[in-house]
Amino acid sequence: MQDTAPTSIDRFVKKKKTIAVILVPLFFFMALYTLINWSLEISFSTNELPPLDTINNLFFDEFFTILILVDVVLLLISFFYTHEFHKTIRNSGFIISTILIRISFGVSGLISTILIVIAVLFGLAIISIHNQYEMQKLPDDFNKEGD
Repeated sequence: MQDTAPTSIDRFVKKKKTIAVILVPLFFFMALYTLINWSLEISFSTNELPPLDTINNLFFDEFFTILILVDVVLLLISFFYTHEFHKTIRNSGFIISTILIRISFGVSGLISTILIVIAVLFGLAIISIHNQYEMQKLPDDFNKEGD
């Protein structure tokens, strides 16, 4: 008979799924509220649309703030389930990328674009380093199973 007790990774995945189930309706209602509020402001205040550079501030400021907070919570939760340094660095790197994207909404022009590009490149560098580490670690795992 197999032991059906959940492993630590199963418990971690279950917590991540719970957070995702909470976030989906939260983001939906945030988007709906923002759309309704924006529509009412436009219809009652002026006949002109606001400038395009302020459109991002409507929803994405709050969206990325929540993403950063959730990323930090997931990072803290992951400390209970893994002691592997490279996974912690990977998760921390994604938080830094999210923070850079969030900061890009607070500035305009070329600096905003540069911050977004840096965030994407930083995220790609972190995942590439993590994947390289995983590939180097993989043969040792196979050797242990073969013994």
